[in-house]
Amino acid sequence: MNFERIAITGVGLTAPNANNLRDFRHCLLHNMPCVKEIEVRYMGKLPAGVCEFDPLNYQTKKELRNCTRAGSIGIFCAREALADAGIQLLEIDTSRVGVYVGITEHGNVETETEVYNLSQFNYDVKFWAHHHNPRTIANNPAGEINLKLGIQGPHYTIGAACAAGNAGIIQAVQMLRLGEVDLAIAGGVSESIRSFGIFAGFRSQGALGYGDDPNRVSRPFDGKRNGIVVSEGGCLLTVERLSDAQKRGAKIYGEIIGYGMNTDATDAVLPNAERQAQCIRMALDRAHLKAEDIHIVNTHATSTPMGDAIECEAIREVFENSEGTYINNTKSFIGHAMGAAGTLELVGNLPAFDDGYVHPTINIEELDPKCALKNLVINEAKYIGEIKTILNTSFGMLGTNSVVIVKKFEA
Repeated sequence: MNFERIAITGVGLTAPNANNLRDFRHCLLHNMPCVKEIEVRYMGKLPAGVCEFDPLNYQTKKELRNCTRAGSIGIFCAREALADAGIQLLEIDTSRVGVYVGITEHGNVETETEVYNLSQFNYDVKFWAHHHNPRTIANNPAGEINLKLGIQGPHYTIGAACAAGNAGIIQAVQMLRLGEVDLAIAGGVSESIRSFGIFAGFRSQGALGYGDDPNRVSRPFDGKRNGIVVSEGGCLLTVERLSDAQKRGAKIYGEIIGYGMNTDATDAVLPNAERQAQCIRMALDRAHLKAEDIHIVNTHATSTPMGDAIECEAIREVFENSEGTYINNTKSFIGHAMGAAGTLELVGNLPAFDDGYVHPTINIEELDPKCALKNLVINEAKYIGEIKTILNTSFGMLGTNSVVIVKKFEA
């Protein structure tokens, strides 16, 4: 494998509070969360992050009936990323385009809904949707993107729990350096709010957030945090070898210079601070950086009592002597977008290379002493001037850990 420089050249996203990077960044700098209550089958009203993009921008009504919400999110984000990058698929060899989409889970939504619908017809399987199999296969979201956009290169989803968004980006870097593709569309998507099983599972674990104001339920690091806000969302990037991007005069959001993935191998749910710290150091080593070279650490923290505290142990272990490293969290604005979380949270920080601000973690009224981190940016954006490096952490169930480091582009 060679080690050519790898650039981010386009961003397409949908989040509960925005459908493009400009608006998303505005919300993050101006304390504008967006969580609402939705009706969840069998469970009543619960806080959730809901995206408001228009899928009919890129799909027909028939396609929406036959396809999946995750696929629609992916198609929207892919189209937006390509447009942002100034790439016309008709002008390139699409057999050299790879699509790598991180997911937490897929198929639960469709299966739950179809079983419920079947129950209304006394479980007569002749009423079972004949679109079920293509809707629920694991590669569906990436496959729907390729099918709709006519991309003929390799596509697959990457199941890495809540580390999946970063994993999609990492796969893109590796495939570009291997020479397998010339352009990658990569990141993560989530349709999780459409599944009552996701909500029920977190509740049974004592990890589902609750409160009177939906916009204040997701409160990482706060002493009264009580659990996750489940959200949908998506963020896909166009990723290219820097040399190719420069040839076509592309704008460069940043360079992906380091990454790490490992596994706790200790518990299905509870994280392991030592393994998380090891993953961070792996990414730093690959980027040839020291901890003190990082300007922003965007945390995974999901607003669960134990998860946040354990992650803070890992961050302190690596960054406690880094005076110029600032810490923030994006889930306090939009909840936990599962497979899309890592990519959304990374790109929400990319404009810091230009504006010099670290967006805050909001909803902190009383900081949990176990989560007291040096330079944690709380409730108000902080201007720190020149920002050159961003490190994003994303950790998931079954002990999967991922870290991506992006550097400000300098020719």
